[in-house]
Amino acid sequence: WEADLTRVFSFMLNREASQLVFPDLGFNEPWHHVSHHGNEAEKLALLVKLNTFQVDVFGRFLDRLRKTPDGDGNLLDRSLILYGSNMGNSNQHQHFDVAHLLVGGANGQLKGNRHLKYDRKTVTTGNLLLSVMDMFDVKRDKQGDSSGRLPKLT
Repeated sequence: WEADLTRVFSFMLNREASQLVFPDLGFNEPWHHVSHHGNEAEKLALLVKLNTFQVDVFGRFLDRLRKTPDGDGNLLDRSLILYGSNMGNSNQHQHFDVAHLLVGGANGQLKGNRHLKYDRKTVTTGNLLLSVMDMFDVKRDKQGDSSGRLPKLT
């Protein structure tokens, strides 16, 4: 992005069934195994450790964007970054009630410093992506498992 070679990229930290382990975080349980925690306190603690690490890495990425000038603002002002998962509860493979972060100004299209909460079972990744595509004039009636758009997003 700093070289202005692209304006779009996708990055997946890991696939869902990953057997990646994190010895630097103090455990050798595979990611996928930890995500199916069965509500066991020990596995939930490992999942918190793993998620905390990932959010920290994401935060450092955002800080770099914020510190990179772009026109009269910075790269974070001009960007829309989606951070999230494909499951609301990895233990049960729930594809609804998924927590996502939308970060950046989307070149003035997204108002920040908000926490939007929706009714249960309405926030699917498909509904969010459908709403985000509207911001960029990509008109679609459906995206994946979408059942509608998310109000109040923009």
